[in-house]
Amino acid sequence: MVKKTIHEINSRIRDGSVSVVTAEEMVHIVGELGAEGAAKEVDVVTTGTFGAMCSSGVWLNFGHSEPPIKMQKVFLNDVEAYTGVAAVDAFIGATQISETLGMDYGGAHVIEDLIRGKSVNLHAISHGTDCYPRKVLDTTLTLEDMNQAIMMNPRNAYQKYNAATNSTKSTIHTYMGSLLPSFGNVTYSGAGVLSPLSNDPDYMTIGTGTRIFLGGTQGYITGQGTQHSSGGGFGTMMVQGDLKNMSPDYVRAANFAGYGTSLYLGMGVPIPILNEQIAQATAVTDADITTNILDYGVPSRDRPAVRQVTYAELRSGSVEIDGRDVPTSSMSSFKKSRMIASELKEWIARGDFFVSMPAERLPKDVSARPMKQTEGIALVSDIMAVSVVTIGMGASIYDAAKTIMDTDFNHLPVVDENECLVGIITAWDISKAVSQNKFDLVEDIMTRKVITSSADERVAVVARRMDQDSVSAMPVINKGRRVIGMITSDDISKLYARRS
Repeated sequence: MVKKTIHEINSRIRDGSVSVVTAEEMVHIVGELGAEGAAKEVDVVTTGTFGAMCSSGVWLNFGHSEPPIKMQKVFLNDVEAYTGVAAVDAFIGATQISETLGMDYGGAHVIEDLIRGKSVNLHAISHGTDCYPRKVLDTTLTLEDMNQAIMMNPRNAYQKYNAATNSTKSTIHTYMGSLLPSFGNVTYSGAGVLSPLSNDPDYMTIGTGTRIFLGGTQGYITGQGTQHSSGGGFGTMMVQGDLKNMSPDYVRAANFAGYGTSLYLGMGVPIPILNEQIAQATAVTDADITTNILDYGVPSRDRPAVRQVTYAELRSGSVEIDGRDVPTSSMSSFKKSRMIASELKEWIARGDFFVSMPAERLPKDVSARPMKQTEGIALVSDIMAVSVVTIGMGASIYDAAKTIMDTDFNHLPVVDENECLVGIITAWDISKAVSQNKFDLVEDIMTRKVITSSADERVAVVARRMDQDSVSAMPVINKGRRVIGMITSDDISKLYARRS
C-alpha cells in the first residue's frame, strides 16, 4: 500500500526530483501501471479549466482622498461596484453591466482592463459626514494606484455542468450561449478529464487553504462555493487571488448575446498523490463523467432532462437527440485548460509551486436547495380575463370596430369556423385601415402570427415574452387553440402593484 505525505512531496519539489504529470497523462499511467504503480510513480497530478465564471469579482481598495469621502455609490467606467462596507472599499462584480453601454461592457471588462494596465474612471458620491466631508469624487486610476485588488469569487469551477438545448421554435439567448430552435444545437461547459473537482471527487486533497493556479498566479481555495451541491456531483469552490499578479491570458471578459457579461477565468488545482485511492481518482476520463442535457426552452429552474450524455460524447462534436445528430459546442476552452494544467506542471517541476493540504476539506454529500418563496407563484389563470369577446375572420372591419366600441377590449382574437384562434385585431389596426379607406374583412388586416399564452404559465414568464415581442396583450388558449382568456400588460402591472 502506497502512503506519502505532503512534506515528502514538497521535499521532492524542492530538490527537483518530483514526478508531476497532467490529468490527461495520468489516465495512461494508471492504465499501464495500475493505481498502486501509478501512486508510486507520480507525486502530483495537475488539472485545469478555463470557462465563463459569472460568480467572480474583485475587492478594491482605492486609498483615502483629500478631503476624505465615504463612498456610498462607486462607478468604474460607468459600472457600479458594491460599497456597503468601509469608506473606500468596493467590490466590482463580473456580471454588473454598464450604466451607459449596457450589455456591451461590464464588471468583467473593468477587471480585464485593469489587468491589462489600462486606467479606469472612478466616480463616487456620498451624503457627506463630519469625518468624511467630501460628497463627490472623480478620478482616474490604474491597478498600480490601488492598495489592494483581491479577486474573491464565491463560486467557481463547477465539478461538472449540465449541457443545454432548446425545444422551442425560436432561438433563445442564455448564459449557455445562443440555443437554436427545435434542438438545433447543444452547448456544454467544463473541462472533463481535466476538471479539478472531477479528479478528486471525494475532496481528499481539496478544501479551505488549498493552493491553486488562479488567473495565471498562485491563489487559494477559501471554502465551498455557493450552491455547492456535491451530493449530485456539482461541487464548487470559493477562491481568492491577487489580481495584481494575474495575466490577461487567463482572465478575459466576455459578452453573451441577450444575456450580458461574464468573466472567463483560468484555474488549476494540483492533486498530490498520497495513495492509490487518489491515484485511481485522477484516472477519470471524459467517458466516465456524465451530465444531463437540459431543455432551456422551458423557463423553469426544474428544466426537463432531454437525455444523459458523457463528456466524451459532447466532445465528439455531436450527440443524438430524437434520432438525429445534433451539433455540440463547448462554452469552455479545452485548449486553455490544457495550457493551465501544463503550466502548473512546469511551476511544480521548477520548484516554484508547492502543494498543500486543506485546513478543512470541502463538504461531501450536501445539496443546494431551491429558493423559499413566501409569495405564491402567480399563474396566468390567476389574473386573466375569462369573458373574452372574439370575432370571426369573415366579419367586416365595421363589425370589428363596433364590437370594440361595445366592449372594453382593445384586442379581439380572430377565430375560424371551428372557434380556433387564427389571428388578432386591435383598435389600432382598425384605425389604420379606416385612415387608408380600407373597409375589407377582418382577415385582410388581422395579425396572423399571434403571440399566445397558456393558462398554466407563470406570469413572470409571460411578462418577459410580452416585453420581448413588444405586445401588450395575449390570447390565452387551450391545447385545441380555443381562446379561453386574455392577459394584458395592465393585468400584470396591477398584480405587481398589489405585491409591492
